[in-house]
Amino acid sequence: MTVEEFIQALNEKGIQLTEQQINQFEQYYHLLVEWNNKINLTAITEKPDVYLKHFYDSLMPLWMAPDYFKENATLCDVGAGAGFPSIPMKIVRPDLDITIVDSLNKRITFLNLLAEELNLTGVKAVHGRAEEVGQDKTHREQFDIVTARAVAALNVLSELCLPLAKKGGYFIALKAQRADEEIVKAKKAIATLGAKFEEQISEMLPIEDSEREILVIRKTLETPKKYPRRPGKPAKQPL
Repeated sequence: MTVEEFIQALNEKGIQLTEQQINQFEQYYHLLVEWNNKINLTAITEKPDVYLKHFYDSLMPLWMAPDYFKENATLCDVGAGAGFPSIPMKIVRPDLDITIVDSLNKRITFLNLLAEELNLTGVKAVHGRAEEVGQDKTHREQFDIVTARAVAALNVLSELCLPLAKKGGYFIALKAQRADEEIVKAKKAIATLGAKFEEQISEMLPIEDSEREILVIRKTLETPKKYPRRPGKPAKQPL
């Protein structure tokens, strides 16, 4: 996907990028590639691939499920690594208040630099395991939206992400393939954590025509205090 195709594709989805936003994506790409030589951020580094598989892909929930992304919403992105999906969303939607949780300090350094270089305000990078951050009063049940992009199976992700969502908020998981089986396996975890499965929305990623799904889970009750369990436990013994 060329830069021109990216601009045009977003235009067709009702997102008209300003000159500043186009420049921010360009700068993002260059910083990503530069820092990828120092720390492992992504295996995808060719420019057309970054624009399609990182930038465009990260933005898909904004038009696939627009009703969940209310104006000035607080969003926590778990395990964002190089800032996907939250930083592309922030570029397009500057009103969103973004908190990114990542366990690797080097990635936090990159994210802080990225936010500074792109002149993004309302972006906070938190160093820590999601299991620990989810037990911290500063962050627990504080967010309108919690996102995670393909970092683990849904039953594991639910325990990492749902404790961060406020009652009435949403956990939105971005998946790169059909997730029907994952949804069935995660039913118990979702209920245990005080949430209900809301909807599953699919769309094809253009050019390579591969499926993308977003799974929306609504937080209906407060999460029991014992969740998330200690670091590593959700992955080793999923609910």
